[in-house]
Amino acid sequence: MAPENLTQVTEFILKGVSDNPELQIPLFCVFLVIYLLTAAGNLGIITLTCVNSRLQTPMYFFLRHLAVINFGDATVIAPKMLANFLVSKKTTSYYACATQLGGFLVFIVAEIFMLAVMAYDRYVAICNPLLYMVVVSPRVCLLLVSLTYCFSFLTAMVVTPCVFSVSYCSSNVINHFYCDNVPLLALSCSDTSLPETVVFFFSATNLFFSMIIVLVSYFNIILAILRIRSSEGRKKAFSTCASHMVAVSVFYGTLLFMYLQPRTNHSLDTDKMASVFYTLVIPMLNPVIYSLGNKDVKCALKEFLKNPCYIRFNLI
Repeated sequence: MAPENLTQVTEFILKGVSDNPELQIPLFCVFLVIYLLTAAGNLGIITLTCVNSRLQTPMYFFLRHLAVINFGDATVIAPKMLANFLVSKKTTSYYACATQLGGFLVFIVAEIFMLAVMAYDRYVAICNPLLYMVVVSPRVCLLLVSLTYCFSFLTAMVVTPCVFSVSYCSSNVINHFYCDNVPLLALSCSDTSLPETVVFFFSATNLFFSMIIVLVSYFNIILAILRIRSSEGRKKAFSTCASHMVAVSVFYGTLLFMYLQPRTNHSLDTDKMASVFYTLVIPMLNPVIYSLGNKDVKCALKEFLKNPCYIRFNLI
C-alpha cells in the first residue's frame, strides 16, 4: 500500500475561550483587567516581602515564591491569549506552542508543591512553635524551594518532549486558549499511548504527593488547634493558617473537579473553563487571600506607600 501523503503541522490555531466574534473585545477587556490585577498583586507581594523587615520570616519567604509562580503562570498564558482576542488568525508556531506548554508545566507544578511546602510551614508553626525557627531555618527554606523548582522543571523537561514526539499532520486547531497537553494529544495522527501514560504518571504523582503533605499537615494542625483550651488561643492559631487553607481549598478543589469528574461528562470545553480559573483567576485571587486579613502585610504596604524611597532588599 502506498504511504499516505501527510504534511507535518508547523503551526497551530488556538480557538480561544470563545470563537464568537461579538465577544472578542469584551473578553479582551475582562482578561486584560484580570492580568493587570494579577501582575499588580503578585509583584506587590514580591516587593513587600523583599523590602520590609517584618516580612522576613519563612512564611513570607514561601509566599514570595508563590507570588513569583503565580505571576509566571499568568504571564505564560495571558499575553498570547489577549493578543488572539484582537486578531482574526489566532496562530502560534510549533516551537512557540512547545515553549508555552513547557512554561505552563513549570509554573503549575511549582504551585502544587509550593502550596504543600507552605502547608508544612504552617504545621511546624502551630504544632512546634518553639522549634519553628530551627526546623524551618533559612537553609531548609532554600532547600524546599529548590526541590519545588527541580520537580517542576523535571516534569516540564520530560512531559513536553513526550507530547511533541507524536505526529501532528492533519488538524491543527487546538480547542483551548493555550497549548495544553490534553487538547494537543487529541489532535495527533499517531499513537499517543506513551505520552498519555507519561502525562498521567506525572499528573497523578505530583498531585498525590503534594496532597498527602497538605492533608497530613492540616490533619495535625486541626488536632493541635482542638487541643487548645481557650477560644482566644484557638482563634489565634487558626488565623495563622486560614489564608493558606482558603488558597489550598480553591486550587485543589478546581484540580479535583477537573480530574475526578465522570468520563461521560468530561469535555475539552469543561477543561477550558477550569483552566481559566487555575491559570488566571487563582493567581489574581491569591494576593487578595493572603493580604486581606493579614495585619503584617497591611502594615508593610502602608509603610511602603509612606516612604517608597527607603528600600532594603532582603531575600530571606
